[in-house]
Amino acid sequence: MNVASDEAAMALALAEAQKGDAAPNPHVGAVVVKDGVVLGRGFHLRPGEHHAEVAALRDAGEAARGATLYVTLEPCNHHGRTPPCTEAVLTAGISRVIVGVRDPNPHVAGGGNDRLRAAGVEVIEGVCEADCAALVASWAKHVRTGVPFVRLKLATSLDGRIAAANGSSQWITGELARREVHALRRRADAVLVGIGTALADDPSLTARDAPAIEARSPARRVVVDSEARLPLAAKLVETARQIPTWVFVADDAPADRVTALERAGVRVARIPRASRGLDLRAVLTRLGAEGVVELLVEGGGVIAGALVEAGLVDELDWFTAPIVLGEGGRPSLVGPSPESPAVARRFSLVSATRVGEDTWLVLRP
Repeated sequence: MNVASDEAAMALALAEAQKGDAAPNPHVGAVVVKDGVVLGRGFHLRPGEHHAEVAALRDAGEAARGATLYVTLEPCNHHGRTPPCTEAVLTAGISRVIVGVRDPNPHVAGGGNDRLRAAGVEVIEGVCEADCAALVASWAKHVRTGVPFVRLKLATSLDGRIAAANGSSQWITGELARREVHALRRRADAVLVGIGTALADDPSLTARDAPAIEARSPARRVVVDSEARLPLAAKLVETARQIPTWVFVADDAPADRVTALERAGVRVARIPRASRGLDLRAVLTRLGAEGVVELLVEGGGVIAGALVEAGLVDELDWFTAPIVLGEGGRPSLVGPSPESPAVARRFSLVSATRVGEDTWLVLRP
């Protein structure tokens, strides 16, 4: 296969990066090109496996000598589970490296590029930088702040309701939209709901309708439940020994309920109370410390409203169905109203996609 420009080659690297299941590591892709001909491709399959650069270099073999390596993220220059990628690049005899985005970790940013330049390799940065940065946005936030990237999913009627007046919510959106939600679950390190949603819907929070790269559906399920009210007969509890399930409770939650959940295989963590419910910043900090890089929040309205109010949402995935549930329906975001639209929290539209009869809006603060 031939490529005509640096941007075209980086687009191939970005496509490679979409493969694999690297979490909690970043998605990275790489291609090796000489005289416009693609010689090798690679991606980071999973933690502990070869990084994308090494996979692409191995795919190219001896032909990589004197070629150009395109990689979506700056090559690492430190020992982790695998040796530094910079050394593999130098050993392969690559003459030119094109990098999409620098490593966002403030402790190592630029180190890989500097190592290559010091060894005489030409390094060019910033090709397709926005796309490459978006690819690692979740991981970048985690390495900078220690807390997960928070993706809030809402499935609502046209008038912003997540359930009818009697609590019925199955199904507001159609099958195709639900399939997309399952794909979001599969890519997340954890899926979180409030106790209201857990009680009303008795969800499994698995990714049944999304193609699996490996058994990860998702890695963890989380319930914010200040009083430890989650029933032992709930699906989340009954399957807790098969899929890790965490319940965050208040410091003063009833001890007997906590003990019962723990005996059923649930991991219980005590968190300080806030003015309404639990301290959600403390919840996120705890999840980040446990290796949760990307968190999908699926409701309900109280949790969603509190996260938006606190400015803790990094991305809003809003699925809107062409139905109206009326003023008796349950609101998607519960919380105090701003004094005026001028001071309301504002989101920018990233994309709008039609999914069957529904609309999927992706927005960021």
